[in-house]
Amino acid sequence: MTDLAQPPVPDMSAPDVSAGAGMDGHLDIRVGTILEASPLSDTYRDTYRLRIDFGPHIGARTSAVRVNHRYTPSRLAGRQVCAIVNVPPRQIGPFRSEVLTLSMRDQKGEAVLIRPDSRVPDGGKLF
Repeated sequence: MTDLAQPPVPDMSAPDVSAGAGMDGHLDIRVGTILEASPLSDTYRDTYRLRIDFGPHIGARTSAVRVNHRYTPSRLAGRQVCAIVNVPPRQIGPFRSEVLTLSMRDQKGEAVLIRPDSRVPDGGKLF
């Protein structure tokens, strides 16, 4: 008997973060609260540097996000977001991004940050 199911076609637009995943190859996605947000100079427009608190076990980490008019630094501070915390740091201009903050594109192609529906403890793990 032949299995007719085709393997899924990989999304080539998605970044390859598997090299930075943990030793078992899994991505560690956690929730954190944005402590600070400010424009990141010397980069694309609407790019912000974030400092995100992932709770006592992980601590505060930095991230660079490219968003749109939907988000301003004042609206980002205090917001919870989801991020991959076990990727290698990336140098973005003068800034070192330590985690990959997750987002999806809306119907206009603009970034929408991924976050929980209600407040959860910082450092909570996606399962």
